[in-house]
Amino acid sequence: MHTLALEWQAIWKILLTGLALGAGLPTLFAVGVRSLAYGTGGDAEEHAPGVTPAPHPVGRAVAYLCFAIVLLVVALGLVMIVASGFGKTLDFSSVYPVLRDK
Repeated sequence: MHTLALEWQAIWKILLTGLALGAGLPTLFAVGVRSLAYGTGGDAEEHAPGVTPAPHPVGRAVAYLCFAIVLLVVALGLVMIVASGFGKTLDFSSVYPVLRDK
């Protein structure tokens, strides 16, 4: 019975990680694109003909934050892959990620 509980616990971790990285990052990127369109006052909004919508600085800030998070996760993934090739591992036990010997 204990083995079955451990298996279900591992399955949930794999499922949540897959959803966060598999669907979460593209969704976050899409939110960033939509926020950037809202932030520049572009054609993403409906407006009367001849009226130019005003830009929204909050939308632009949210977009840059979304893009920064996506770039950070991609960079950490690349560092993890390259570090394993050099016999190192990426350790998240401190405040920021650190490369350590295997």
